[in-house]
Amino acid sequence: MEIKVFGLWGVEGIKVTDQGLVRYLNLDPRLVPKSGARYAGARFHKSDLFILERLANKVFVTGHKGHKHLISSGHNAGKKEKILGLLKKSLKIIETKLKKNPVEVLVGAIEAAAPREETISIEYGGAKYPKAVDVAPQRRVDLALRWMTQGAYTKSFSKKNTFEEALADEIINTYQASSKSTAVSKKRDVERQAASSK
Repeated sequence: MEIKVFGLWGVEGIKVTDQGLVRYLNLDPRLVPKSGARYAGARFHKSDLFILERLANKVFVTGHKGHKHLISSGHNAGKKEKILGLLKKSLKIIETKLKKNPVEVLVGAIEAAAPREETISIEYGGAKYPKAVDVAPQRRVDLALRWMTQGAYTKSFSKKNTFEEALADEIINTYQASSKSTAVSKKRDVERQAASSK
């Protein structure tokens, strides 16, 4: 018997094409993506979480965004059932628009938004210089999820769009590598800065 996410979508046959991310995108079948923080004390525990649960955790607290914490300060923290309900609605919207398995679309979106290079600041002789470095695979997935959720919040916060519609649009645009996607635009900016720092 095949286990389906929310009883609707199977994960059999979904392939991760980016070889650097294969070990970090967990697609073991889950009925409900909720582990109860079972892996929280283990190093690199995030790799063992089902990818939809990692997305749900990012929706709780979308991550640091400059000095503005109005949207990213975790207004939803602790409301796991509510967040899973929003994700389910978003996945249904994606399925309706693209006529594809939405979990497969999410995996493709993460691969499209995961940056390969970024810059760090190095201090040498009292002056700071930017230096291009490769991004660790775990961080690549984290950044892709963060940028997608931040983009969705920005497009729905105090706007007519609901969050589930904004998240579905963001995932679809990212999957299609569209410039309308916040995650794709951010990835291109980060990689452009890294290229100019070599």
